[in-house]
Amino acid sequence: MTKVLLAEDDPAISDPLARALRREGYEVEVCGDGVSALESARELPDLLILDLGLPRLDGLEVCRRLRADGLTLPVLILTARADEVDTVVGLDAGADDYVTKPFRLAELLARSRALLRRGVTEASPSESLIRIETDSRRVYLRGEEVQLTSKEFDLLRVLVRNEGKVVSRERLMRDVWDTAWFGSTKTLDMHISVLRRKLGDDAAQPRYIRTVRGVGFRFDSRED
Repeated sequence: MTKVLLAEDDPAISDPLARALRREGYEVEVCGDGVSALESARELPDLLILDLGLPRLDGLEVCRRLRADGLTLPVLILTARADEVDTVVGLDAGADDYVTKPFRLAELLARSRALLRRGVTEASPSESLIRIETDSRRVYLRGEEVQLTSKEFDLLRVLVRNEGKVVSRERLMRDVWDTAWFGSTKTLDMHISVLRRKLGDDAAQPRYIRTVRGVGFRFDSRED
């Protein structure tokens, strides 16, 4: 059975969310503080839903320590901070996705399902620049490994697989997040921004992931 670790100290949130996850067929363990969450996460659940505002050890530090230990389990963070800077910090700490409180239950469940689905696809057509190893979920840029979260890996894989073609925002949300989008595509933009930085792209004049205004994004391996 798929195991979900829910790290949330507010019973008003954790109790109904745990019930909803169990209705989806998941085995759910609930932790109310960061120390116990870190210990349980090291036993490798299939998904960690992690509140940032945990007592004893905050969620960002939990995520950082897991990634420092080399653990790659998917992490979905819950945050009451809608500020863009806090979101980037969470993604840089190694989180794969985030949901801002108050959240829609259907949205959170859809994002959880998307993180739990990790398929294998064909190799990258841009072997000279980027090599994508789908089995090990590793990415190499000019022979050097790039450390990506699960969501960043999936996003880059879709873009590289369609190199030279514009991939719409709607398709990226469907293929990467496995859901219809609720509201804006701010989460997609944040992931693109972090991914560009990890690839060494200039945000003002990106070489690899180019924005096609009003449509989506295009991956280009040419070195201009």
